[in-house]
Amino acid sequence: MESSAAPTVSAGQDAGPAPVDLLRRLRARGAGDPVTHVERVPARVGVPAPWPAWAPPELRAAFARRGVVAPWQHQAEAATLAYEGGHVIVATGTASGKSLAYQLPALATLLADPRATVLYLAPTKALAADQLRAVADLTLEGVRPACYDGDTPRAEREWIRRHSRFVLTNPDMLHHGILPGHAQWSGFLRRLAYVVIDECHTYRGVFGSHVAHVLRRLRRQCARFGATPVFVLASATSGDPATAAGRLTGLPVTAVTEDASPRGGVTFALWEPPLLPPDSSASPPVPPQATGEHDELRQVRRSALRETADLLADTVAEGVRTLAFVRSRKGAEVVAANARRALDDAVPGLGDRVAAYRGGYLREERRELERALLHGDLLGLASTNALELGVDLVGLDAVLICGYPGTRASLWQQAGRAGRSGQEALAVLVARDDPLDTYLVHHPEAIFGAPVEATVLDPANPYVLAPQLACAAVEAPLTPADLALFGDGAKEAIDQLVEAGALRQRPTGWYWRHRERPEVDLRGEGGAPVVVVESSTGRLLGTVDGGSSHFLLHPGAVYLHQGVSYVVDDLDLADGCALVHVEEPDWSTHARDVTDLSVVSVRSYVDAGPVGMFLGEVDVTSQVVSYQRRRIATGEVIDTRPLDLPTRELRTVAVWFTLSPRSLASAGVQQADVPGALHAAEHAAIGLLPLMATCDRWDIGGLSTALHPDTEAPTVFVYDGHPGGAGFAERAYGTASAWLRATRDAIAECGCETGCPSCVQSPKCGNGNNPLSKPDAIRVLDVVLGNLPA
Repeated sequence: MESSAAPTVSAGQDAGPAPVDLLRRLRARGAGDPVTHVERVPARVGVPAPWPAWAPPELRAAFARRGVVAPWQHQAEAATLAYEGGHVIVATGTASGKSLAYQLPALATLLADPRATVLYLAPTKALAADQLRAVADLTLEGVRPACYDGDTPRAEREWIRRHSRFVLTNPDMLHHGILPGHAQWSGFLRRLAYVVIDECHTYRGVFGSHVAHVLRRLRRQCARFGATPVFVLASATSGDPATAAGRLTGLPVTAVTEDASPRGGVTFALWEPPLLPPDSSASPPVPPQATGEHDELRQVRRSALRETADLLADTVAEGVRTLAFVRSRKGAEVVAANARRALDDAVPGLGDRVAAYRGGYLREERRELERALLHGDLLGLASTNALELGVDLVGLDAVLICGYPGTRASLWQQAGRAGRSGQEALAVLVARDDPLDTYLVHHPEAIFGAPVEATVLDPANPYVLAPQLACAAVEAPLTPADLALFGDGAKEAIDQLVEAGALRQRPTGWYWRHRERPEVDLRGEGGAPVVVVESSTGRLLGTVDGGSSHFLLHPGAVYLHQGVSYVVDDLDLADGCALVHVEEPDWSTHARDVTDLSVVSVRSYVDAGPVGMFLGEVDVTSQVVSYQRRRIATGEVIDTRPLDLPTRELRTVAVWFTLSPRSLASAGVQQADVPGALHAAEHAAIGLLPLMATCDRWDIGGLSTALHPDTEAPTVFVYDGHPGGAGFAERAYGTASAWLRATRDAIAECGCETGCPSCVQSPKCGNGNNPLSKPDAIRVLDVVLGNLPA
């Protein structure tokens, strides 16, 4: 936001302009028009239904006090299916009232049966806290709702186990606390009538596969106590929700997908930040390649973070209550800090009405931020996807989405945070300098004309199944009857656990042999969280997941918390602790790693003459070996410093294609340019895979080489970044032609000459984006597409 042109507002001014007018003002603030497309999502009239006859009068009265005169048609349909004993998933749009669809049958049952209980599972603590407020506000006698999670004081936990009849928790606490302590929960589980699984589309990949088995363990314990609860799932609109819900729960599930709720109109803009001249200092340009082959600075686009920060400042200055979604914790901090600074330059003190929100904050900080936004004390919030799900942020006027969030389901979830009271709303997708983002803002039909993705998870993943079976064996000995419950591969996984000495087989089943429980990380994040501690005071600042600690908390790394900059003094991986001190350097840090890959086995392949397409298991070895310090103002590389961090090994699933050297030569790719051609094609293919699978580029990795020892040919690999795979490589293999066609188009349509972050450069490249050859990448993909069957 340009401070000289910023409109002035008073601190209490919360009424903003209409979305169309606001967008026009935002577009007019720069020299060129950054908007590539505007989609008008029309308003929709709701279709109400009568209250089901089984709904008790006191429950109807409680909903009426909350303003619910009658349910919408999809709510009544899903609620009746569940009340009659059917497992059901309601998969409708944001703010369609999915919560009523499960609250109605669950609460009706609690009122009719004073002994019945309900278990509610949410993927985030914020969503569980929001649902607790909603149920508690109904003031129904005898329900006694309570949150049971890692933030629950120990003094309250015994009361909740004994007296609460509506327990709200998350899969992590179910896995770590409730199921291991099932004896203490026996009364609750014996009377369990409903299991509610909210925002179930988030359970994808490795996390979703783990949660699928946690739910099977829950069903197993309930059956031991004589209970068969009904499962009610709520999801954003998704592809084939019944199949995904069935895979998640292991049960037949009926889907309700026709959304009968009213909806305010949404003005949805696709926004591409402008190109910067090579000598601009307004946003850090990409440094020249390390080989010195190209000494000029590449032309890049203005940072999506800076663009989003300016838009957030502009909307707040207009009195528009705005939520900005940013993909990373660090990015959320940067957007909030820059917006605050711009607002204070325009109106001193106005920056206090903007804050950051992300995972890793302490409970008290999160709750206070939620309260401040709901009550209007804050006008702008820069958040990670921690606020994407379900939280009822009534009164938001606009949503800014900094970078495509990875799936169309998440995109619509985030956009739906605005206009939740039925009013007109504005949503803006700000494209990053990234192949997928660039492709989408120039191909709006890929967003607005395409169905949302099907949720991808694989409960048969042996790296998920075996640890989950070990957890189940701790809770109660496994029996042959349990094999069908845990699905394909269960017997093989048990045999491996017996061979490894973890289980002992007896005539009555398989028994856990060790004193301690197995350590199982549901989220597949590479180990326990690392706590961040200020060395001078001992104050706990937050946490970072173990898988990211090598990149974000290595010695010398810059770490941001609530706009304050810290530098890491020491990373103790054994104790899971990073010590930091306050410092505001004029440089940022960027970790670099090296990767090796070997083929273990081939599951499937396509022989297409000079081209081969393969799916199989691979071993990946990686190590963070150094980090760069770059000037914040210019992007200039100050130096590269070595790091001594341990190597990480990963057995996973990959898709890869090979090309014959002769086919490359015939296409005009010189032998010396093959490494750069394959490297560029690899980067772009990783960037475009989220079009086909429910993943983003940080879920997957890649490697390319002019001659791989296992394939004996030029090869490009793309692999799942989780042990045993997450289903993404299989999806890529199954849609290879469409995936690589979109990749080829994204490179060819990019306006740069030699390759840029919008097409073939990668923000996570361990080789500093060197070498890369954009024109030869197009030739490589032409060879592949010219030979691969459609």
